[in-house]
Amino acid sequence: MHQTEPRIALVPDHCAGRRLDAVLAELFPEYSRSRLSAWIKSGDVVVDGAPARPRDPVRGGETIALTVVEEVQTHAVAEDIPLTVLYEDEHVFVIDKPAGLVVHPGAGNPAGTMVNALLHRDPDLDKLPRAGIVHRLDKDTSGVMVVARTLVAHTSLVAQLSAREVHRQYLAVVVGALVSGGTVNAAIERHPRDRLRMAVREDGKDAVTHYRLRERFRAHTALECRLETGRTHQIRVHMAHLKYPILGDQLYGGSLKLPKGASEELIAVLRGFRRQALHAEVLEFAHPVSGEPVRCEAPLPDDIQQLMRALREDAAAHAEAERARR
Repeated sequence: MHQTEPRIALVPDHCAGRRLDAVLAELFPEYSRSRLSAWIKSGDVVVDGAPARPRDPVRGGETIALTVVEEVQTHAVAEDIPLTVLYEDEHVFVIDKPAGLVVHPGAGNPAGTMVNALLHRDPDLDKLPRAGIVHRLDKDTSGVMVVARTLVAHTSLVAQLSAREVHRQYLAVVVGALVSGGTVNAAIERHPRDRLRMAVREDGKDAVTHYRLRERFRAHTALECRLETGRTHQIRVHMAHLKYPILGDQLYGGSLKLPKGASEELIAVLRGFRRQALHAEVLEFAHPVSGEPVRCEAPLPDDIQQLMRALREDAAAHAEAERARR
């Protein structure tokens, strides 16, 4: 546990009659309401030198002293796991997560996760919820993620995500030849029978995915997907719902479908691609302290580049063969 010097603030007169916790959230907006309420209850907030309760009304003119208490939030062990850092300063990390790296430790993955790697890079992350991770990528999804390094940054990024102010853009290769882009507005919730899966359900949480064509192949399409919401497995579930599942998706994609007349080279690439062809390529957010826009891009990993190159060559070869037959 680490304590800082108390932060002092004067209650404005116009706040008279309001609850202490609400006024505190106005005076210290860089901290979440739940955290401020916890500090009040633990005696780390004093009003005119005396402890108070969250619901106590203020009169205006009181002096509030807030002691910021940083407690250990995660007990994961730091591990020297390489990370590709796209951007960093004292407030945030932006990481290019490789496919295959689990984000959070869990029953099946107690170590070797992104959290373990982050703690090695910055041990103070153990004082933040989930070691500063404010959103996640599935194990086999690659790409860009932002991580908070301070409580102030954590509060800001969580608020931006909740307000849908973070731009998240993905590249997905799906099975099937789409002819146009569109929007999927379909609520998502846990599958009623299979707890490992999510599903489109009327009683689910609202979920919106915008997509547009990036490149068309003979029997596949590369899409640019933009998340308006951030539900678990959202793009994977939405594309499967449209009957255009993401190529290689072991959970939602069904059995492997080979294009008619595919070459041995393409067949080998498709059979060897064992993860969902989904990559978080762009992340944009307002810097949690300066407010300046931050934009980070994660380059396409080699396996997706190889996949798209094989699909492109297959499409070109069949187009050439079709011209020759005419």
